[in-house]
Amino acid sequence: MHRSFPSAPEKRSRIKLCLDVLKVISKGVTKPTNIMYKSNLSWATLMEILEILVNEDLVNLEIVGKRKRYKITQKGLDTLEYYRKVEEIFMALK
Repeated sequence: MHRSFPSAPEKRSRIKLCLDVLKVISKGVTKPTNIMYKSNLSWATLMEILEILVNEDLVNLEIVGKRKRYKITQKGLDTLEYYRKVEEIFMALK
């Protein structure tokens, strides 16, 4: 019996990347390096995404000494909830 390898995973869209990072931060992960690992992103991509999220007021940047910490805002939590509802609607269509 011949087994084929699974196809390569699809590239995540910018929206999906932002949502993935928001989800990680919403779970209490605040350090950039930890966010990077849990989101499975490169450092450069993570920095771009975090800049977008901060600029859109979905995440707050807190600087303590030399350390950066990211915390989700209410707007970020609301965004995740809206996304969850939309995903639920479309998953029901299968």
